[in-house]
Amino acid sequence: MRRLASNLPLVLWYPGRGEFQKLAKSFECDCACAYTPCAEYAPVDLVGAWRAVETQGLLFSDGWQGLFVPGGSIPLVVLNQSAYQLWTRFPQTQNIDSLNLTEEETQAALEMASAGLLVPQTNQPSTFNLQHSAFLSAWLHLTDRCNLRCAYCYLPHVSEDMSAETGRAAVDATFRSALAHGYKQVKLKYAGGEPLLRSPLIVELHQYAQQLAEDNDLELDGVVLSNGTLLTAEIITNLQSHNLRLMISLDGMDDWHDTQRPYAGGRGTFKDVAEAVELALDYVLVPHISITVSGRNAEGMPEIIAWVLERDLPFSINFYRQNDLSARYEDLKLEEEKIIAGMMAAFDVIENNLPEYSLLASLTDRANLSVPHMKTCSVGQDYLVFDQNGRVAKCQMNMNEPVADVYAEDPLQLIRADQLGVQNISVDEKEGCRDCQWKYWCAGGCPLETYRATGRYDVQSPNCNIYKAIFPEVLRLEGLRLLQQAGELA
Repeated sequence: MRRLASNLPLVLWYPGRGEFQKLAKSFECDCACAYTPCAEYAPVDLVGAWRAVETQGLLFSDGWQGLFVPGGSIPLVVLNQSAYQLWTRFPQTQNIDSLNLTEEETQAALEMASAGLLVPQTNQPSTFNLQHSAFLSAWLHLTDRCNLRCAYCYLPHVSEDMSAETGRAAVDATFRSALAHGYKQVKLKYAGGEPLLRSPLIVELHQYAQQLAEDNDLELDGVVLSNGTLLTAEIITNLQSHNLRLMISLDGMDDWHDTQRPYAGGRGTFKDVAEAVELALDYVLVPHISITVSGRNAEGMPEIIAWVLERDLPFSINFYRQNDLSARYEDLKLEEEKIIAGMMAAFDVIENNLPEYSLLASLTDRANLSVPHMKTCSVGQDYLVFDQNGRVAKCQMNMNEPVADVYAEDPLQLIRADQLGVQNISVDEKEGCRDCQWKYWCAGGCPLETYRATGRYDVQSPNCNIYKAIFPEVLRLEGLRLLQQAGELA
């Protein structure tokens, strides 16, 4: 983006007019979550009467003003002083023609309307519509076996593997539902346990899925969710040759990681995981790094974030979720002050090393700030989880409550119709969320986490205070990143 003279109105926003579909892929999380944001932007015709929307201000250096738009199509718009003064000319409805705008001001007003800062007199949102996910995502639980014993793991680690026959049936079932519901794309997440214990099966199933995708004119995406310790050059080459991506879990530097993710025998895994990341980079396979924050490792967040940014790695921060197997570890719990302090310290590191890409979808657990949404994740709507025996559940943390199996004609329809398991309801139905300015960006948090803490699905997340504390800082970082990309950051 070229630098403009300071007396001309300059409007910076993300994802930016016409850029969303190109960048939506980068929003997608490669960790265990299922959420795939999808949006549709309609063209803006800047005629007639328009007015400013309600916003929350964030002041940046050198007179730049950030505006958070609670009900808009994107969360943050950054204006220079000239553009901000133009925006303040719309406190009530104004007819565009009566303002006698210059060519530069008209262009800036058009950007504001496209970003949702200005709305037409009718008060009908005309620039943005929420859509169902373009992806149908499926989690394939290739094995329950694992060579690690992570403190927060929800799996019993029984010695059971998915057979090739069951795996193919799961892929078939996924494609049947994708075609039945009009999806254009399928995403397969090869998981476990540790899926690299079943590396040949990953290749076999993905080759099979690639043929089905070609036969049915569907796009296919695939990612392997791994602890990284078993990664070899041969495995990397196989992943690359089959167009598979890689997610590696890494929770901190040295002991900060080892305290949560040791081997089954108790030895730390950090050194081996870090070497796996470097090996992948040597072969030009850039892994997505999944960082789980708990009470044990929150203080170590700055160091791991610095390490990740130094290598320009995509990453996501996820909050620990208590489960039946981890409940005995009291020190994992998300004590609010400790988690907030750790996150703020990590944000200081990011501010001094701003990446070129947006972190709106990376820093806030399941509360994705990249695009407004009504539900936290795709569970119950656009997501299938197949366990090692071919049973189908709504969520990988809820595999003990299957709804169907691989032989169902349309397992997704059964998932959507189920009223007994986890209920991923709209944020508008959640007590404590309805009047919150963050509701369409947070969507109320993980439904399973909320239910475990409260016994209800229709209330706000137990992590609500943490979210509200860090959201403004995440937006501030995004504003600084936008200014840096525009060449306007001192």
